[in-house]
Amino acid sequence: MAGHSKWAGIKHKKAANDAKRGKVFSKIAKLITVAARDGGGDVTQNPHLKLVVDKAKSANMPNDNIDRAIKKGTGELGTVSFYELVYEGYAPSQVALVVDILTDNKNRTASELRKLFDKKGGTLGSPGSVSWNFETRGVIELPADSISEEDLMDLVLEAGAEDVKVEDGHLQVLCDPQSFSKVQEAISSANLTPSFAEVTRLPKDTVTVDEKKKAIKVLNFIEEVEDHDDVQKVSHNLDLPPDLLDQINA
Repeated sequence: MAGHSKWAGIKHKKAANDAKRGKVFSKIAKLITVAARDGGGDVTQNPHLKLVVDKAKSANMPNDNIDRAIKKGTGELGTVSFYELVYEGYAPSQVALVVDILTDNKNRTASELRKLFDKKGGTLGSPGSVSWNFETRGVIELPADSISEEDLMDLVLEAGAEDVKVEDGHLQVLCDPQSFSKVQEAISSANLTPSFAEVTRLPKDTVTVDEKKKAIKVLNFIEEVEDHDDVQKVSHNLDLPPDLLDQINA
Protein backbone atom coordinates (compact mmCIF):
# COMPACT_ATOMS: atom_id res chain seq x y z
CA MET A 1 0.00 0.00 0.00
CA ALA A 2 1.08 3.59 -0.53
CA GLY A 3 -0.07 4.77 2.88
CA HIS A 4 -3.73 5.04 1.97
CA SER A 5 -6.77 3.12 0.86
CA LYS A 6 -6.73 0.14 -1.44
CA TRP A 7 -8.82 1.82 -4.15
CA ALA A 8 -6.46 4.80 -4.27
CA GLY A 9 -3.20 3.27 -3.20
CA ILE A 10 -2.73 -0.16 -4.76
CA LYS A 11 0.60 0.50 -6.40
CA HIS A 12 4.10 -0.84 -6.57
CA LYS A 13 6.04 2.28 -7.31
CA LYS A 14 9.68 2.56 -8.25
CA ALA A 15 11.79 4.58 -5.85
CA ALA A 16 11.31 8.30 -6.31
CA ASN A 17 14.07 9.97 -8.29
CA ASP A 18 14.73 13.53 -9.37
CA ALA A 19 13.09 13.02 -12.77
CA LYS A 20 9.94 11.60 -11.23
CA ARG A 21 9.85 14.32 -8.58
CA GLY A 22 10.18 16.93 -11.31
CA LYS A 23 7.25 15.40 -13.16
CA VAL A 24 5.13 15.52 -9.98
CA PHE A 25 5.98 19.20 -9.51
CA SER A 26 5.09 19.92 -13.14
CA LYS A 27 1.69 18.25 -12.76
CA ILE A 28 0.89 20.10 -9.54
CA ALA A 29 2.03 23.39 -11.10
CA LYS A 30 -0.61 22.93 -13.81
CA LEU A 31 -3.28 22.46 -11.15
CA ILE A 32 -2.15 25.58 -9.33
CA THR A 33 -2.17 27.63 -12.53
CA VAL A 34 -5.70 26.54 -13.43
CA ALA A 35 -6.97 27.14 -9.87
CA ALA A 36 -5.45 30.64 -9.87
CA ARG A 37 -6.82 31.33 -13.35
CA ASP A 38 -10.34 30.31 -12.37
CA GLY A 39 -10.55 31.79 -8.87
CA GLY A 40 -7.73 34.30 -8.39
CA GLY A 41 -4.29 34.04 -6.84
CA ASP A 42 -5.21 34.69 -3.19
CA VAL A 43 -5.28 31.40 -1.28
CA THR A 44 -7.40 32.99 1.47
CA GLN A 45 -10.11 33.80 -1.05
CA ASN A 46 -9.77 30.78 -3.33
CA PRO A 47 -10.48 27.45 -1.55
CA HIS A 48 -9.55 25.39 -4.62
CA LEU A 49 -6.19 27.12 -4.89
CA LYS A 50 -5.54 26.58 -1.19
CA LEU A 51 -6.29 22.88 -1.59
CA VAL A 52 -3.81 22.52 -4.45
CA VAL A 53 -1.13 24.64 -2.76
CA ASP A 54 -1.45 22.44 0.33
CA LYS A 55 -0.92 19.43 -1.92
CA ALA A 56 2.16 21.08 -3.40
CA LYS A 57 3.61 21.76 0.03
CA SER A 58 2.93 18.18 1.10
CA ALA A 59 4.99 17.08 -1.91
CA ASN A 60 7.80 19.45 -0.82
CA MET A 61 7.40 21.58 -3.91
CA PRO A 62 9.59 24.71 -3.64
CA ASN A 63 7.79 27.97 -2.86
CA ASP A 64 9.29 29.60 -5.95
CA ASN A 65 7.61 26.98 -8.13
CA ILE A 66 4.29 27.56 -6.37
CA ASP A 67 4.50 31.35 -6.76
CA ARG A 68 5.44 31.04 -10.44
CA ALA A 69 2.48 28.74 -11.12
CA ILE A 70 0.09 31.17 -9.39
CA LYS A 71 1.43 34.10 -11.43
CA LYS A 72 0.94 32.12 -14.64
CA GLY A 73 -2.66 31.59 -13.67
CA THR A 74 -3.30 35.25 -12.85
CA GLY A 75 -1.66 36.38 -16.09
CA GLU A 76 1.37 38.04 -14.52
CA LEU A 77 3.67 35.77 -16.51
CA GLY A 78 1.68 35.69 -19.74
CA THR A 79 -1.41 33.71 -20.70
CA VAL A 80 -1.70 29.94 -20.59
CA SER A 81 -4.39 27.61 -21.91
CA PHE A 82 -5.06 24.31 -20.19
CA TYR A 83 -8.00 22.03 -20.87
CA GLU A 84 -9.49 19.75 -18.23
CA LEU A 85 -10.60 16.44 -19.71
CA VAL A 86 -11.79 13.08 -18.40
CA TYR A 87 -11.10 9.78 -20.16
CA GLU A 88 -12.77 6.52 -19.23
CA GLY A 89 -11.94 2.94 -20.05
CA TYR A 90 -10.54 -0.35 -18.85
CA ALA A 91 -7.16 -1.68 -17.86
CA PRO A 92 -6.41 -5.38 -18.40
CA SER A 93 -8.69 -7.76 -16.43
CA GLN A 94 -11.57 -5.31 -17.00
CA VAL A 95 -10.47 -2.97 -14.22
CA ALA A 96 -12.34 0.31 -14.69
CA LEU A 97 -10.36 3.54 -14.96
CA VAL A 98 -11.31 7.21 -14.85
CA VAL A 99 -8.40 9.38 -16.00
CA ASP A 100 -8.27 13.09 -15.16
CA ILE A 101 -6.34 15.11 -17.73
CA LEU A 102 -4.92 18.63 -17.79
CA THR A 103 -3.40 19.46 -21.15
CA ASP A 104 -2.49 22.34 -23.45
CA ASN A 105 -2.99 20.14 -26.52
CA LYS A 106 -6.12 17.97 -26.58
CA ASN A 107 -5.30 16.24 -29.88
CA ARG A 108 -1.81 15.23 -28.77
CA THR A 109 -3.07 13.85 -25.46
CA ALA A 110 -5.90 11.90 -27.11
CA SER A 111 -3.52 10.33 -29.62
CA GLU A 112 -0.92 9.37 -27.02
CA LEU A 113 -3.43 7.86 -24.60
CA ARG A 114 -5.13 5.90 -27.36
CA LYS A 115 -1.78 4.42 -28.39
CA LEU A 116 -0.91 3.62 -24.77
CA PHE A 117 -4.21 1.83 -24.12
CA ASP A 118 -4.00 -0.12 -27.39
CA LYS A 119 -0.37 -1.16 -26.87
CA LYS A 120 -0.77 -2.26 -23.24
CA GLY A 121 -4.04 -4.19 -23.48
CA GLY A 122 -6.46 -1.54 -22.25
CA THR A 123 -9.65 -0.22 -23.82
CA LEU A 124 -10.80 3.38 -24.02
CA GLY A 125 -14.53 3.82 -23.49
CA SER A 126 -17.11 6.48 -24.22
CA PRO A 127 -18.03 9.20 -21.68
CA GLY A 128 -20.05 7.69 -18.86
CA SER A 129 -19.01 4.12 -19.62
CA VAL A 130 -17.38 3.59 -16.22
CA SER A 131 -17.77 6.88 -14.30
CA TRP A 132 -21.22 5.78 -13.10
CA ASN A 133 -19.39 3.35 -10.82
CA PHE A 134 -17.48 6.11 -9.01
CA GLU A 135 -18.45 8.84 -6.57
CA THR A 136 -16.36 11.86 -5.61
CA ARG A 137 -15.43 12.08 -1.94
CA GLY A 138 -12.91 13.82 0.25
CA VAL A 139 -10.74 11.20 1.94
CA ILE A 140 -8.34 11.77 4.81
CA GLU A 141 -6.46 8.97 6.54
CA LEU A 142 -4.39 8.91 9.70
CA PRO A 143 -2.35 6.19 11.41
CA ALA A 144 -4.63 4.18 13.69
CA ASP A 145 -2.47 4.91 16.74
CA SER A 146 -2.52 8.71 16.29
CA ILE A 147 -5.97 9.25 17.85
CA SER A 148 -8.90 7.12 18.96
CA GLU A 149 -11.73 6.55 16.51
CA GLU A 150 -14.19 8.18 18.91
CA ASP A 151 -12.06 11.29 19.44
CA LEU A 152 -11.47 11.64 15.72
CA MET A 153 -15.19 11.37 15.06
CA ASP A 154 -15.92 14.13 17.58
CA LEU A 155 -13.28 16.30 15.92
CA VAL A 156 -14.27 15.93 12.28
CA LEU A 157 -18.05 15.53 12.33
CA GLU A 158 -18.37 19.06 13.65
CA ALA A 159 -16.28 20.24 10.68
CA GLY A 160 -18.57 18.55 8.17
CA ALA A 161 -17.24 15.00 7.80
CA GLU A 162 -19.74 12.28 6.95
CA ASP A 163 -18.12 9.18 8.42
CA VAL A 164 -15.08 7.79 10.22
CA LYS A 165 -14.03 4.16 10.01
CA VAL A 166 -11.03 1.86 10.32
CA GLU A 167 -9.64 0.78 6.94
CA ASP A 168 -6.51 -1.35 6.49
CA GLY A 169 -4.91 -0.21 9.74
CA HIS A 170 -5.75 3.46 9.19
CA LEU A 171 -8.46 5.76 10.46
CA GLN A 172 -10.36 6.95 7.43
CA VAL A 173 -12.42 10.13 7.27
CA LEU A 174 -14.93 10.58 4.45
CA CYS A 175 -16.54 13.90 3.58
CA ASP A 176 -18.24 15.85 0.86
CA PRO A 177 -15.68 17.59 -1.39
CA GLN A 178 -17.06 20.97 -0.33
CA SER A 179 -16.22 20.21 3.31
CA PHE A 180 -12.75 18.83 2.61
CA SER A 181 -10.76 21.96 3.49
CA LYS A 182 -12.63 22.52 6.75
CA VAL A 183 -12.16 18.91 7.81
CA GLN A 184 -8.47 19.12 6.94
CA GLU A 185 -8.11 22.30 9.00
CA ALA A 186 -9.82 20.66 11.99
CA ILE A 187 -7.39 17.75 11.83
CA SER A 188 -4.40 20.07 11.44
CA SER A 189 -5.52 22.21 14.38
CA ALA A 190 -5.37 19.07 16.55
CA ASN A 191 -1.69 18.63 15.54
CA LEU A 192 -2.49 15.46 13.60
CA THR A 193 -0.65 14.58 10.37
CA PRO A 194 -2.63 12.62 7.76
CA SER A 195 -0.93 9.86 5.81
CA PHE A 196 -3.26 10.64 2.91
CA ALA A 197 -5.57 13.54 2.11
CA GLU A 198 -7.24 14.06 -1.25
CA VAL A 199 -10.50 14.62 -3.05
CA THR A 200 -10.80 11.48 -5.14
CA ARG A 201 -13.19 9.10 -6.84
CA LEU A 202 -14.26 6.02 -4.90
CA PRO A 203 -15.59 2.95 -6.72
CA LYS A 204 -18.99 1.62 -5.75
CA ASP A 205 -18.01 -1.87 -6.90
CA THR A 206 -14.51 -3.34 -7.22
CA VAL A 207 -12.83 -5.96 -9.41
CA THR A 208 -10.71 -8.47 -7.52
CA VAL A 209 -7.60 -9.76 -9.27
CA ASP A 210 -6.05 -12.63 -7.34
CA GLU A 211 -3.41 -13.94 -9.77
CA LYS A 212 0.04 -12.37 -9.37
CA LYS A 213 0.87 -12.21 -13.09
CA LYS A 214 -2.44 -10.55 -13.95
CA ALA A 215 -2.20 -8.20 -10.98
CA ILE A 216 1.27 -6.99 -11.99
CA LYS A 217 0.04 -6.40 -15.54
CA VAL A 218 -2.80 -4.22 -14.25
CA LEU A 219 -0.53 -2.34 -11.85
CA ASN A 220 2.03 -1.68 -14.57
CA PHE A 221 -0.71 -0.43 -16.87
CA ILE A 222 -2.09 1.98 -14.26
CA GLU A 223 1.42 3.23 -13.50
CA GLU A 224 2.15 3.92 -17.18
CA VAL A 225 -1.07 5.90 -17.53
CA GLU A 226 -0.27 7.86 -14.36
CA ASP A 227 3.20 8.66 -15.65
CA HIS A 228 1.87 10.43 -18.74
CA ASP A 229 2.71 14.13 -18.49
CA ASP A 230 -0.91 15.27 -18.93
CA VAL A 231 -2.49 12.79 -16.51
CA GLN A 232 -3.32 14.25 -13.12
CA LYS A 233 -5.07 11.31 -11.52
CA VAL A 234 -6.17 7.76 -12.28
CA SER A 235 -9.10 6.40 -10.32
CA HIS A 236 -9.69 2.66 -10.52
CA ASN A 237 -11.73 -0.12 -8.98
CA LEU A 238 -8.94 -2.69 -8.59
CA ASP A 239 -8.97 -4.74 -5.41
CA LEU A 240 -6.05 -7.01 -4.52
CA PRO A 241 -5.94 -9.50 -1.64
CA PRO A 242 -3.52 -8.13 1.02
CA ASP A 243 -1.27 -11.19 0.86
CA LEU A 244 -0.92 -10.85 -2.92
CA LEU A 245 -0.04 -7.16 -2.62
CA ASP A 246 2.58 -8.07 -0.01
CA GLN A 247 4.09 -10.57 -2.47
CA ILE A 248 4.23 -7.98 -5.22
CA ASN A 249 5.80 -5.35 -2.98
CA ALA A 250 8.33 -7.77 -1.45
